[in-house]
Amino acid sequence: MTSENERMPRAGVAAESPAPQPGVDVPDRRGRTGLDRVGRDLDRNPRVRVRDVRVLTSNWYVTRATTFDFQHADGSWTLEERETYDRGDGATILLYDREARTVLLTRQFRFPVYVNEHPDGMLIETAAGLLDDDDPETAIRREAEEETGHVVGEVQHVFDVYMSPGSVTERLHFFAAPYVRGSVAPGSRRGLADEGEDIEVLELDLDDALDRIGADIVDAKTIMLLQWAALRGPFRVRTPPATA
Repeated sequence: MTSENERMPRAGVAAESPAPQPGVDVPDRRGRTGLDRVGRDLDRNPRVRVRDVRVLTSNWYVTRATTFDFQHADGSWTLEERETYDRGDGATILLYDREARTVLLTRQFRFPVYVNEHPDGMLIETAAGLLDDDDPETAIRREAEEETGHVVGEVQHVFDVYMSPGSVTERLHFFAAPYVRGSVAPGSRRGLADEGEDIEVLELDLDDALDRIGADIVDAKTIMLLQWAALRGPFRVRTPPATA
């Protein structure tokens, strides 16, 4: 049994201070500090009072645990805690040829889906990437060229969506732009080798792509853009106005 004396600090020996935390007290690998202050000043919703923010991990992206008081519809308050994963915002784009009825997509390995029952982890997607320090349109032009080889001309902003609001802060900006069939070689390999990217360019008939939703096209942003293109976008079937 530990005696009372053994539990007491020895005279003249200072208690050890906690090690500095990267991203909070000292710079993390991206040179950031003060990441525990994000969200403390939120006051847009009077039913939410933020009490504390703790940084759980700060590598390339940031995971926080936030404690807050929440007022329910009956007026009662409860103490809640939520973890949020902050990887920054992103952008995605559907490249289409209206006349040929084709779309330009990519296929690449995604470990998170591979570890969650996707057969081989090779996901078919629209070109996409994080904004980093760019505005959404600049970022998606960059990502489209890196991932498909196509230099985007005229671009259309479609909508902005929170993709996983239960835990991920990311807001994704959706775009569409035309390309010319044959201007990019299907099966070519793209991506930044120094970032570990090995991306295959795919050119699919629109109807084929729509038929593959839920089969081998299981990426949410891609499905959303394909359905938008068919229902409201460049492939929408316009009904002629009724005659009197």
